[in-house]
Amino acid sequence: MNNKNIIFSFISIIILALVAGLFCYPTGYNQLVDNVNSKYSWKIWHFPTTEFKLGLDLKGGVHLEYQADLKNIGDQKPADVMEGLRDVIERRVNTFGVTEPVVQVYGTDRIAVDLPGVESVDEAIKWIGETPLLQFGEERSQADIDKINAKRKELEGLKTLEEIQKVPDWQVAFESPYQMTELTGRYLKKAALDFDPTTYAPIIQLKFNDEGAKLFEAITERNINKTLAIYLDGESIVDTNGDGKIDGSDLYAPEVDNKISGGEAIITSKNADIKASKILVQRLNQGALPVPLGSPIVQKMIGPTLGEVSLNKSVQAGIFSIIGIIIFLILFYRLPGLIASFALVIYCLIILALIKLIPVTLTLAGIGGLILSVGMAVDANILIFSRMKEELKAGKDVMTSIVEGCNRAWPSIRDGHFTALIVMIILYFLGTSFIKAFAFALILGILLNLFSSMVVSRIFLEFVASGKIGKIKLLWK
Repeated sequence: MNNKNIIFSFISIIILALVAGLFCYPTGYNQLVDNVNSKYSWKIWHFPTTEFKLGLDLKGGVHLEYQADLKNIGDQKPADVMEGLRDVIERRVNTFGVTEPVVQVYGTDRIAVDLPGVESVDEAIKWIGETPLLQFGEERSQADIDKINAKRKELEGLKTLEEIQKVPDWQVAFESPYQMTELTGRYLKKAALDFDPTTYAPIIQLKFNDEGAKLFEAITERNINKTLAIYLDGESIVDTNGDGKIDGSDLYAPEVDNKISGGEAIITSKNADIKASKILVQRLNQGALPVPLGSPIVQKMIGPTLGEVSLNKSVQAGIFSIIGIIIFLILFYRLPGLIASFALVIYCLIILALIKLIPVTLTLAGIGGLILSVGMAVDANILIFSRMKEELKAGKDVMTSIVEGCNRAWPSIRDGHFTALIVMIILYFLGTSFIKAFAFALILGILLNLFSSMVVSRIFLEFVASGKIGKIKLLWK
């Protein structure tokens, strides 16, 4: 690499580090910008201010683990049932205003729920523990629908609740144009995904038990050329655009063409893809199958104070470990160690920026994985420095020693990092939620390590060696 390319690469990395640092901690920069803008009437833009996502053990909250009862699922696959349960639980806790819940399935019948910020275990259990309720709705009479639409039109333009409540019978505007029927999920035996043999479009097959077949026949008989609504836990799962009505703009609009006897029906769609169809099938089956969770087999309450203490101690541990590594590098490797220390700081800024950008939920296990990745980053640099020393002892100049040292160290760095990466990928897919957090953080660190050691450290070394300091071999040995 010639000098111009080295300088350009060096400046690019410095700019990347500055952007990453400002993205991680924009407060000081934004305050400076505010002062400058107010003083000179400029309009310098701010860096976006976003917080790191903290896990349960750092923020406090409730951790619950359940063992689902899969005895009555029939011929349904346990994995599909558990995925449906996960989906329902996640939507439930979101409905109750829980921010950033983590719901994960592990094993064949276990599900773990982390609810950051929740202060009551009993309340969390109440939200989650009920078996999902699937209900079918039919259109109200045309007179009722006209009344609802007229009242909604009357409220158009009113923005505050006080203004709305002054309108007589304002509650009518918020009523659904659909009313619940006696048909519920307990009468649905199975929902399955299939494909139209002519158009190959996804279709959903419904099969009811004997009692459900009679109810469904009566409902379809009185709703010919009308649409049916389907609710799970009171939320429509076919009104995909959220406009309160079911029509062609939704992915699925169950419209009755004629009376359906025999307890079997299909729902077709011109808009839905396979992924959306699978999700709808999962939700139908979840509401149809009695899969009680019962009481949690594990429940933990972590207070916010304990979480704050854990976070502070973790940050201190990270800072002390980085300082200790920098001292070691400088004492044992002199100038290359000092250069690697700058590269290490840039590595930390970039990985924190990535965690914030993705975003990754930080847990104690995840922070442990990040600190371990810092050690792996240093290990890669040590391999490069050891190879450099061998080249310098052989009488080669500093620049040649850097190039040869990086090239000769690459096989060892590659093999070490990729074997660790394989193990972490296995842990991520097979481990519990805490193991997943550790594995993901280390996977991210390993991938960034390769960039840091083979690109950032090498460019920094070549940049310094291209100047007068590069001629002083004593500083490099």
